[in-house]
Amino acid sequence: MAKTRFGGCLRIVITVVLATVAVVYLAAEVFLNVNSNVVARLVKDSRQPMQVRLNSGEWKNLAEVSREELRASMKKRHSETGLSWTSFRVRRDAGMAGDAAQALFGAEVNVVVLRPEIFDFAVSFKKGFTLTTAKERLREENAWFAINANFRDPKGRPMGWVIHEGKSENKSFGDWSGCFFVSDGKPYAGPKSLLEEAPGRVTEGVQVYPSVMKNHTVFSYVEQKPDEFFNGSELSYRSLAGMRQDGSIVFVLSGDGGLMNVAEIADVARRLDVQHATLMDGGRALQYSIRTTKGPWHFRAANTELPIDRHPFDRQRSPVYLTARHRAPEIIAAEAIGE
Repeated sequence: MAKTRFGGCLRIVITVVLATVAVVYLAAEVFLNVNSNVVARLVKDSRQPMQVRLNSGEWKNLAEVSREELRASMKKRHSETGLSWTSFRVRRDAGMAGDAAQALFGAEVNVVVLRPEIFDFAVSFKKGFTLTTAKERLREENAWFAINANFRDPKGRPMGWVIHEGKSENKSFGDWSGCFFVSDGKPYAGPKSLLEEAPGRVTEGVQVYPSVMKNHTVFSYVEQKPDEFFNGSELSYRSLAGMRQDGSIVFVLSGDGGLMNVAEIADVARRLDVQHATLMDGGRALQYSIRTTKGPWHFRAANTELPIDRHPFDRQRSPVYLTARHRAPEIIAAEAIGE
């Protein structure tokens, strides 16, 4: 009888331990994106090229993937008028542990395309540039897409100029080369020279860094001198904003485990017919949110919710975001209605 009672207690203890481990793991995944960061940790030192999983199931180095193959490899995650969200699987050789983590948890790159005739783009921030999240910006702006924009200093202030509703809200930061702005109702993303070329007055915008492409040509420093001005050769969570010749705005974004260097993310954008492009803030700070018919979906490279101060689990929040929301319907004059 004692043996039976001991066996029953042991089963209870094992069940409680397993349940506790499961709860802790789920909490870590929800708040710390642990699966993605296990992959990130194990592949970040790899110097092997990024590979793309083709529609056939074959893995191929990005440099050898044609535009048609890349497009065919992209799986639809959400689509509606004026907005599409797709993703494709990636990997790179990273030793036994890194390869196992990528096989178990996967790694992906997300591509979000928005049409400016359907969506308005704007800068979003809280009073005094209080740190906030993409999730909060999506909700409070009733937006369909939100992403952190420029870098911040250690005190949380944005680094780079910020213009909102035609008013300058923050000063420029040095000679940083990229920007995202709206002029005469049209959004632009790319090098700062676009500011001089775009007609009209800038009503929304941020200074970002670094710009990587103009007129379908990736700047030479991206590959030849990637670490002279920025950590271009480092594998990290990356965020690129670009525009196509037809005016569509394209975001190429690291998803779970999808670390890239600057040359790789620029190459992806080029293969997706992006004309001009710039990077935005990435690394552990990267976060973006998309509204879908099944509810909002949120990506965060690291913890954005738990008030933890210890690196690398410290809370990552940003002061400035870009948002996109549906354009208001055109107002039809009363006399026109009666005609």
